[in-house]
Amino acid sequence: MAGKSDKKAGAPAGDPSEQASAMSASAAAAPARGARRGETAQREVDRQEQYPQAPLPKQHQDTPGLEKKLEPRPMYDAPLYRAAGKLTGKVALITGGDSGIGRAVAVLYAREGADVAIVYLKEEQPDAEETKASVEAEGRRCVLIPGDVTDAKFCQEAVERAVRELGALDVLVNNAAFQRNVKSIDELTDEQWDRTFKTNIYGYFRMTKSALKHMKPGAAIINTGSITGLEGSKDLLDYSATKGAIHAFTKSLAQNLVEKKIRVNCVAPGPVWTPLNPQAKPAEEVEKFGADTPMKRPGQPEEIAPSYVFFASNADSSYITGEVLTLLGGQTVAG
Repeated sequence: MAGKSDKKAGAPAGDPSEQASAMSASAAAAPARGARRGETAQREVDRQEQYPQAPLPKQHQDTPGLEKKLEPRPMYDAPLYRAAGKLTGKVALITGGDSGIGRAVAVLYAREGADVAIVYLKEEQPDAEETKASVEAEGRRCVLIPGDVTDAKFCQEAVERAVRELGALDVLVNNAAFQRNVKSIDELTDEQWDRTFKTNIYGYFRMTKSALKHMKPGAAIINTGSITGLEGSKDLLDYSATKGAIHAFTKSLAQNLVEKKIRVNCVAPGPVWTPLNPQAKPAEEVEKFGADTPMKRPGQPEEIAPSYVFFASNADSSYITGEVLTLLGGQTVAG
């Protein structure tokens, strides 16, 4: 029949010799691709082997604690993380951004193209300066905003300054936290209870309320929760209670803002090596930190930070709001 092709559907077109040549070139390139994959896999294994296992060096710091004094230093620079421009042109505000998880998030946000403002206590200035240098090394701007999120007026001023200096606010990361271990409820003072709640949940509420005045559809709020908010912790009565409140706040706020197209999610890690821990417990307990996880070690900030990129990126998580993501070093039961 005129116009009917004799070739079978899906048969390759073109000169057979050209096809053979292309196939030969592809086959020749396969070993190189395999070698690159092998090198990448080996780099990943090598990096993981650098993560310190328990027991850790015995150490204690006074509150609030400094990352620069930790031994070993937390690993935050994520050399294997490759950016894809997921946050290009965005502006993020991160509380507790001077160290620990906050610092790692600031660095990855900058690598993904965002300018960053970080909030921290004045005593943490040395850590904040190091974070700023790391963000600027990624080619982005970093605004340092010292102050205390337990102060309602400061929360408003911090947001206003971030917007004034960086021009917008697209991502809010509520991450600042206070933690101090106590062995008995009898040791838990009203002062500590108030400080924990004013930092960990009042601060989140106040920063969020101030930030929402500037956030537009497509914006994201990410809160830092904890496994203790799901399972409790006998030595962290007040801290665990605030983390449970953060999880509920996340889910409720997500429902409240969904029609405004602003997403709200929460990252709830297990043990992570940050200054929060050596200032919260005796040196002998720090030595065992993370040993009870299946991986027998605490997480490193760079292992946690990509989840904050995921929640901030509409390319990755536009259909996700109100979630609490647990990162537990192999533990599979929470709550």
